[in-house]
Amino acid sequence: MSAPVTLHLLISGRVQGVGYRAWTQRTARTLTLTGWVRNHTDGRVEAVAQGPANVVDQFVAECHAGPPLARVTAVETTPAASEAFDGFQQRETASPESRN
Repeated sequence: MSAPVTLHLLISGRVQGVGYRAWTQRTARTLTLTGWVRNHTDGRVEAVAQGPANVVDQFVAECHAGPPLARVTAVETTPAASEAFDGFQQRETASPESRN
């Protein structure tokens, strides 16, 4: 088992209005990751995923594809601070300046 990591993701493309957040939540929960996902007003989807490094890597790889109606053009990842998350939640839409 690999060490736990926390990654911040910004997903670009046709990722709103196609079930991307619900898909992200289901995928993360299936992989037993914790964190959250939300839409941005600029059209991107933002997520934070926490868990074993190899599982978070698998999650990021799956985010490049997304659900069937999505057309992902980019997934930017940056390390994030570790937090105590309660499962994997959907959050309210945030502005591009928000990060929490």
